[in-house]
Amino acid sequence: MSDVLYTNVRIFDGGGEAPFTGEVLVQGNHISRVVKTSHGQRTPPVSGATVIDGAGAFLMPGMIEAHTHFSWNDQPSLDAIQRMPPEEHILWCAEVAKRYLDMGWTSCVGAATAKPRLDVVIRNAINDGTIVGPRYLAASQEITVPGGLGDTTAPHLPQHEFAFGAIVSGAEEMRRCVRMFAKYGVDSIKINLSGESITGMPSEMSQFTSEEIRVCVEEAKAWGKRVAAHARSTWSVKECIKQGIEVIYHASYTDEEALDMLEARKFEHHVAPGLAWLINTCHHASPWGLTPEVTKKMGYHRELEAAIGSMQAMRKRGIRILPGGDYGFAWTPHGTNAKDLEYFVEFVGMSPMEALLSATAWGGPMMKMGKSIGYIREGCLADILLIDGDPLADITVLQDKRRILSVMKDGEFHRAPPVGNGRLVRSGAPSTVNRWAA
Repeated sequence: MSDVLYTNVRIFDGGGEAPFTGEVLVQGNHISRVVKTSHGQRTPPVSGATVIDGAGAFLMPGMIEAHTHFSWNDQPSLDAIQRMPPEEHILWCAEVAKRYLDMGWTSCVGAATAKPRLDVVIRNAINDGTIVGPRYLAASQEITVPGGLGDTTAPHLPQHEFAFGAIVSGAEEMRRCVRMFAKYGVDSIKINLSGESITGMPSEMSQFTSEEIRVCVEEAKAWGKRVAAHARSTWSVKECIKQGIEVIYHASYTDEEALDMLEARKFEHHVAPGLAWLINTCHHASPWGLTPEVTKKMGYHRELEAAIGSMQAMRKRGIRILPGGDYGFAWTPHGTNAKDLEYFVEFVGMSPMEALLSATAWGGPMMKMGKSIGYIREGCLADILLIDGDPLADITVLQDKRRILSVMKDGEFHRAPPVGNGRLVRSGAPSTVNRWAA
């Protein structure tokens, strides 16, 4: 790992201010220097550093995805995801992890896995260098009840065979389930507090008793684990706040009481709505039999309208909304995740600056890493993207892999920048500066 000096770049540092021209020095896996420079100005070269002249390219922190399912295999149903054989499934997860890093997502929060240990194995393999991928927080399977979202068992088979989720009934079964996932080494416990219309259980329905939820949270905290909830219904959102469930996925249906409760504790919860699932299920899933007529009958169009209203209200109240749209279904394929930022601007009313902050600075606490990631600042970890274009002028440039000129994670290039002269000289002398094509 050699030192890297980025020069002549427009720096978006994650602080919410306009980008500035400057230089960034990476030493080891940390950013050691950030300097503003005037036109044509350069600081003295750093001995032994690789010098990258960005020719005015946009330099920004690596992005953070808050609602990630590596094991969702771009198929149209839960059964198609869960029934993938485990050997192929782990290879799929490894390939998807690389795909996320390719697209500039240097940190990801697992939101649920299709088999009990897939997320844990992938996280460990990334951490020890066996495979390439972003920093990752590993999730459990989705915990559900008999007949609830995630119970895909057939009546003629043993109940827990071939189930997409982990099925529990009652407080003690919940306690045992949470302990099992803690034993496996997950970072977070996922609980399905509401339904999902495509499975036949309406999104506005809720599955668990308050006592079952309480035991889930109590046991998870005893093991030092975070709890995340699939919570589309108003009741489930309120339960998350009452019971101290830190991560709220979806939150489609809210009322004034739910919004008031969330606003009062807005720095204690993370909200990732998954708008991509709703938008694409309503309007772009016809090849899989989900025509707009079908999804309207399911209730998804009404839910999309409610979810947009909820997110707009949250934004006005200063509740931070994070990207992650249930990618990994056939109509929300992995690698298209930056569409969320476009949706935030188009539907939620965010400015491009807010959308970019949602994918950078706001994600550090979601990763349990505070301000050590999501910023281009001295002392932060060196997760850095170099972009051909300005996401603040056109947020969609982050959807194009060709515009993501380089990806650095933890001070090392996952994808090194292209160089105009066809060579990369590691001396840091002025005569060996490498320049982007304009």
